[in-house]
Amino acid sequence: MRHLLPVLFLVALFAMLMLRGYVHSEVLADHRVRPPAPTGQVPAEILAGGPVIDVRDQAAPKALSIPDHQLVLTFDDGPDPLWTPKVLDALKRYKAHGVFFVTGAMASRHPDLVERMVREGHEIGLHTFNHPDLSFRSTSRIDWELSSSQLAIAGAAGIRTSLFRPPYSSFSGALDNRTWPVTQYIGSRGYITAFNNTDSEDWKRPGVDAIIKRATPTGTEGSIVLMHDSGGDRSQTVAALERFLPQMKARGYRFANLTEALGAPSAHTPVTGSELWQGRAFVAAVSVSEHTTDVLVVALAAIGVLVFARFGLMLLLSFAHARKVRRPGFSWGPPITEPVSVLVPAYNERECIANTVRSLMASDHPIEVIVIDDGSTDGTADLVDALGQPGVRVVRQPNSGKPAALNNGIRHARHEIVVMMDGDTVFEPSTVRELVQPFGDMRVGAVAGNAKVGNRDSLIGAWQHIEYVMGFNLDRRMYDLLRCMPTIPGAVGAFRRQALERVGGMSEDTLAEDTDITMAMHRDGWRVVYAERARAWTEAPESVQQLWSQRYRWSYGTMQAIWKHRRALVERGPSGRFGRVGLPLVSLFMVLAPLLAPLIDVFLLYGLVFGPTEKTIAAWLGVLAIQAVCAAYAFRLDRERMVHLISLPLQQILYRQLMYVVLLQSWITALTGGRLRWQKLRRTGTVAAPGLPSPRSAEDRRPVA
Repeated sequence: MRHLLPVLFLVALFAMLMLRGYVHSEVLADHRVRPPAPTGQVPAEILAGGPVIDVRDQAAPKALSIPDHQLVLTFDDGPDPLWTPKVLDALKRYKAHGVFFVTGAMASRHPDLVERMVREGHEIGLHTFNHPDLSFRSTSRIDWELSSSQLAIAGAAGIRTSLFRPPYSSFSGALDNRTWPVTQYIGSRGYITAFNNTDSEDWKRPGVDAIIKRATPTGTEGSIVLMHDSGGDRSQTVAALERFLPQMKARGYRFANLTEALGAPSAHTPVTGSELWQGRAFVAAVSVSEHTTDVLVVALAAIGVLVFARFGLMLLLSFAHARKVRRPGFSWGPPITEPVSVLVPAYNERECIANTVRSLMASDHPIEVIVIDDGSTDGTADLVDALGQPGVRVVRQPNSGKPAALNNGIRHARHEIVVMMDGDTVFEPSTVRELVQPFGDMRVGAVAGNAKVGNRDSLIGAWQHIEYVMGFNLDRRMYDLLRCMPTIPGAVGAFRRQALERVGGMSEDTLAEDTDITMAMHRDGWRVVYAERARAWTEAPESVQQLWSQRYRWSYGTMQAIWKHRRALVERGPSGRFGRVGLPLVSLFMVLAPLLAPLIDVFLLYGLVFGPTEKTIAAWLGVLAIQAVCAAYAFRLDRERMVHLISLPLQQILYRQLMYVVLLQSWITALTGGRLRWQKLRRTGTVAAPGLPSPRSAEDRRPVA
């Protein structure tokens, strides 16, 4: 179920965006207009007749005219949320009725205006769904345009209509051999087609006087007047109505609906049953998609601010951090030369443990090594014993979990400074020495090292290499200066024993014991710093499933740790400082921002499908360029080869989505009160630190007798 919920959420979100694009898209709309064609196939009585064409009886087509002293005001392309209400207000003020030829797309987006039109006695006509020239369309596409529009007005006002006006139409005398077959087909579907014989040309915005002049018929003849309530600035149309309506009423004209003027039954037919509910469901879905998109736009703006703020902070503060620790004569205090204890918790680490221990034996700092075998079933402890390395002890315990193993190791440690690492990690000879030097400052309680991906030759490994260098180590430089380092990596970290004892040691309350202990250190008043030269090489997951398991645990554990230490927000002293600085930053940059980051790619896809394509691509490439600059700077600080950045664009497209789904699943697990178990990852033991012998041969891996 926990895997299904994120998928269902993503499917629903995608459906909402597609529906929104469907009713908004300028890409789906076809604005081609066919040039005039010969008129030989159009009956003469149609060309010379009135503006209303009734070909429901195909054998006897009729062209109907509007009686004298009758004006039918028609408004195309709406409803528009700004101008349609003003048009309706003007009509209501002068007790006039009109016909609104709505597009299905606009009617589905503004159903309240369609409902108001019907409620105030106006007639509704169809103007297609996406406003194409139907002479380019097949009969199946025409049927879709009609049915989709009827669905929209059924959901909005509970009616069907028999009135239709084709887009880009003018007078009935302009029908030709291309448009007449369309009119015939529309009639066969039960519609009356209403053209016009008085065009105000308000779409040109020629001025109020010009609109009134062009909308005024000659003498007392009846007329269908074409105006627009959407499609641009209609202020001149509204102003013209305020003068036109009283003027024409004073001349004895009546403003009626089309069917009233023709003495015909109403064009509206109430809908009931499934047709009504389908319409309501469609309009409701459009409304949800509109609001969803609005929320996503706000979220995209938020993630934009977060991304740029984070990049700016990272670049500025990491530069300051590098200058600080690399300036000549910098030191944390007196050099740390006394021996330290290195704890290696191990559970079924046979493939890696020998390489780990050998790397520690090459250390240029005096150490004792304690391997805590947490109930391994693959002979891990026996393999360590068989190595026969001096200064290496094995502590065996029943399987109790990593925090318990580390606490057991602390009890057996002989020295004040305790280094912790994972059983699949290897150290460089200088790692321990570099890692413990910050303890020369007595205010430092813990030190985070520089974890690096050793198996970076695969595509997933290369992506994680970028993430480690840019997303973790560049962050740590920033958090170091802000004094709110969120996590000491389990692969390479060191602690002052006194600090560990004061906070109660490693806790089993969360699945991210490294984040939990780091936050506890901050709250107890200790400084937590970053030692960039203390490099450790770890084996990152090599498959998507293993990566998913690891990041799911990390994400969920981080949320647990934030929740556990939430009281820091209201406490005083060091705890309060961390709570009001560190917790918000961790929540924003490690929980909220990754959850929203894929919106960049979602809107990339949306823009590619629905437009504007060029601006969308340019914006996405701009964000990628900023990320590339930050990544290149991080690689330069870590003295890494830039060649691995070749995979950065693909990482942003694919890897980010995986991390998003993982984080979403973590949120769902947390909100539903689910429990997550520690999941052991399969290791290969192929990682070695630079300058050390390559991993052991297959012969070394044989079971110990």
